[in-house]
Amino acid sequence: MLEHCLREGGVLPLAARATQTRIHLYSVVIMPDHVHLLLLPLRDLEGWQFPLVDILQCLKSATAHRINKLLHRDGPVWEEESFDHVLRSDESLKEKCEYLRQNPVRRGLAKRPEDYRWLWVDPELKL
Repeated sequence: MLEHCLREGGVLPLAARATQTRIHLYSVVIMPDHVHLLLLPLRDLEGWQFPLVDILQCLKSATAHRINKLLHRDGPVWEEESFDHVLRSDESLKEKCEYLRQNPVRRGLAKRPEDYRWLWVDPELKL
């Protein structure tokens, strides 16, 4: 899942990228039972914002296929519904990123965020 998120965000190269990067990825953390993404949908060549529903569907589809292949099974992996939250002007991007970083620590999966291998934070985002 982490690899797919990083590819979708243009952080890792896609072997044969047929489309432009659709998101700016600020942070991602893969938890045992859910995923947190902090992202900004980008605009296409005509100036339209890429729909969040399309971005999430692509991520869910690609990762479900890979998870099912690894587990030698088929069927749904993700819930159909995603829970999104739009940051408002009084909310800080850095605060939300820090919340994501601390998630594995709060759940007892790591002593420090840096120790959790399923966490990525944009190095340009100074915390």
